[in-house]
Amino acid sequence: MDSNQVIEEFNSSLSGLSVEESEKRLKEYGKNELKDKKGDPTWKIFLESFKDPMVIILIIAAILQIATGSLMESLIIFLVLILNAVLGTVQTKKAESSINSLKQMSVPNAKVIRSNQKITIKSTDVVPGDIILLEAGDFVPADGRLLEAESLKIVEGMLTGESEPASKSVEKIDKEVSVGDRSNMVYSTSMVVNGRATYVCTATGMDTEIGKIADLLENTKAKQTPLQSNIESFSKKLGIAIVAICILIFAIQVFRASTHPSAVPMKTVILNSFMFAVAIAVAAIPEALSSIVTIVLSVGTKTMSKKNSIIRKLPAVETLGSTSIICTDKTGTLTMNKMTAVEYFKYNGVDSKSIEVQEEAKKDNLEIGYDSEHMLNIAAALCNDSIISEDGKEIGDPTEVAFTVFADKKGYGTQRVRETFGRLQEVPFDSDRKLMSTTHKINGKNIMFTKGAPDIVISRSIKVLKGDKVVEMTDEARHIIKEQNEAYSNRALRVLAFGYKEIDDGEKIGVESENNFIFIGLIAMIDPPRKEVIDAVIKAKSAGIKPIMITGDHKTTAVAIGKEIGIFEDGDISFTGQELDSIDDDELDKKLEKLSVYARVSPQNKIRIVEAWQRKNKVTAMTGDGVNDAPALKNADIGIAMGSGTEVAKDASAMVLVDDNFASIVAAVEVGRTVYSNIKKSITYLFSGNLGAIISILFAVFSDWTNPYTALQLIFINMVNDSLPAIALGMEKPEKGIMDLPPRDKNEGLLGGGTLQAILSRGIFVGIAAIVAQYIGMKSSPQMGVAMAFTTLLLARTLQTFACRSDFRNAFSLGFFSNKYVIIAVLICLALLGMVLSAPIRGIFAIPSQFTINDLGVSALIALISVLCMELVKFVRFIMIKNKMKK
Repeated sequence: MDSNQVIEEFNSSLSGLSVEESEKRLKEYGKNELKDKKGDPTWKIFLESFKDPMVIILIIAAILQIATGSLMESLIIFLVLILNAVLGTVQTKKAESSINSLKQMSVPNAKVIRSNQKITIKSTDVVPGDIILLEAGDFVPADGRLLEAESLKIVEGMLTGESEPASKSVEKIDKEVSVGDRSNMVYSTSMVVNGRATYVCTATGMDTEIGKIADLLENTKAKQTPLQSNIESFSKKLGIAIVAICILIFAIQVFRASTHPSAVPMKTVILNSFMFAVAIAVAAIPEALSSIVTIVLSVGTKTMSKKNSIIRKLPAVETLGSTSIICTDKTGTLTMNKMTAVEYFKYNGVDSKSIEVQEEAKKDNLEIGYDSEHMLNIAAALCNDSIISEDGKEIGDPTEVAFTVFADKKGYGTQRVRETFGRLQEVPFDSDRKLMSTTHKINGKNIMFTKGAPDIVISRSIKVLKGDKVVEMTDEARHIIKEQNEAYSNRALRVLAFGYKEIDDGEKIGVESENNFIFIGLIAMIDPPRKEVIDAVIKAKSAGIKPIMITGDHKTTAVAIGKEIGIFEDGDISFTGQELDSIDDDELDKKLEKLSVYARVSPQNKIRIVEAWQRKNKVTAMTGDGVNDAPALKNADIGIAMGSGTEVAKDASAMVLVDDNFASIVAAVEVGRTVYSNIKKSITYLFSGNLGAIISILFAVFSDWTNPYTALQLIFINMVNDSLPAIALGMEKPEKGIMDLPPRDKNEGLLGGGTLQAILSRGIFVGIAAIVAQYIGMKSSPQMGVAMAFTTLLLARTLQTFACRSDFRNAFSLGFFSNKYVIIAVLICLALLGMVLSAPIRGIFAIPSQFTINDLGVSALIALISVLCMELVKFVRFIMIKNKMKK
């Protein structure tokens, strides 16, 4: 079909759909997205909880117990297993919803025309009939037919298998061809690598070509993060070790029963020993750890999103904690990406000097005078395509916006000037010419204004405005103007020059007209640093992170900004891309530590800088926004795309900065460190509690004491202590001083950084507490020993939640109520213990009637002492580290 026919077919127009019509079609066609594979239903997740081999064995053992007459205890075991399954299902669903919400955070945008206005919307809101605009770096949001295409090339490899970009045109095709040969069509999920285009959307969502093959995506599974893989691997090894211990305990107990006959039948002894061994395994293996890690990671990503950092790939959260190098763009990231005119210059002979831009009163009459002051302001307003809307929105090139603001500040009012002196002709800006020209009728004369690079405008000027007089451009005048331009450049100011000339009525202007100017003046601008960046740089450096500026700007400009914000310090050096190309890797490695600013770089330079730091085993983050940045973003340990950047850059990155702000990267690093620290706190809590239980059991077995816990008690402890407190620890706020520590070594193991020592010391204290409690209870009876050991173990594991909140600071210095989730988790654990100790239930859990409030107090005191010992060890370790740092 002809493209106009396609527009008619979809009842659209070149001015786009109306807002009302687009909303109507969104309801009719649905969101422009592929249908996700439906997650497992809740009932299936619930039943999956019972697939664990240990749980199956426990169920079989409980059924056998019913056959031997232990009905009530078996029913309670079933109840506890069901509650455990419920908790596991809730955790899984929570993790799923967190992952899904992360997917929604990184939905790409689309530029569309609606009601004759260009707007940006989420790609999921695109509907058939929308008029969509594309340019290099954009993601194609939906299938469609091209209306306009200039040098358009699109990568369609996902659909066609072709690695080379496909060239596109608007010409209609008269025969049926395959997708790869449909040169006048564009397809969802492909990427624009060159040119620009306009097209009408013909299909969205599952109706697109990619939607037709969406079944291929049905079986994809979310990849585990490296940390999750490490935890799973570690848990399997731990599981094997625990099963071996359980078999040993089972064998010892059966052997003792066979060598010391008692009134209890042998088959009952074997069943009880088997039940106890299985219960140990169930209680000691932290099955919920993987889902807890997922929840903590996803909570971290949500926190980052509030700080304007969207995580696209979950491993980035972990990697951020060990980031030691941040390679960042200058424009928009370190600076405001908002050019501001700060000074201007008009020729006044030897008395010429730069003038600071200040707010002035509104000018009454725009048409009086050809003096340099008046003409410079008029030229800045007229030779300019930018607009500032009534609501203050700036539209157009940042440099031109700066001239609009300049004219407004000087009292001329850009809009008023343009209405007074309408544009007659124009020669648009061109990067080769580095000039832009427009013509206007002023005081009855046709005036052509030209703005552009100072060296070009100065070289083409034959005269110069001196006050209100036009004088010859002498060598002296040219020298004075060039000297001022150089002074501006040395201060990292961007400078544009303005000139004008009269033209004849009816004369058509073109590139050849841009000469023989009357020089008007210079306007100097700067893209000022973001106010928060200076503090962010200081914070990064105190955290052992080296910020490096990589920019396409001139070296002088880059170094000046680098000094102002603190990236470039005394003793540092800077390189241009050309200088970088002139040295080999060995020489680069020698100078790398001192190189803090790179200017005029190429995409290949960026990759080389990243690889140089990676050779030094440094975790490197790289920012970027363009198509050409994508290789470096992929190569970096963490690729960070700008929210305002291209979809190609975002697709190659692990993280997107919504506000393009360097300070947001540093804030994300802090969250990343906190997330990793919190995960290790949860791991320490779980493993130390389980270790304490194993220590007390092994001590009892080898001391020929009664088993310190019943199978039911162990399963109950597993339900109470292995979930809520661990998740609560994952919600800890950043610890004071977390950004004063050096980056974590990326090769540090799961139990590195003092984690193993903390697990061992805390596990030993929990185990000793349970052993002491059992010893005290056994003085009354073996049953009292079991009751005391059970109560003390549960209390010690619950109270150690407070000790696990920090590796260095105690709960009171952290702020006892600063983590409300810990308080809630501890209260729930204590309430469940209170329920078990109540008169109607205590018998089922082997708590004798002799167990009184005094015994509970003794258990609580022993548990509290164990936690205080943990805090003492923490304090001693902190003093030792502090003294080591001083040395």
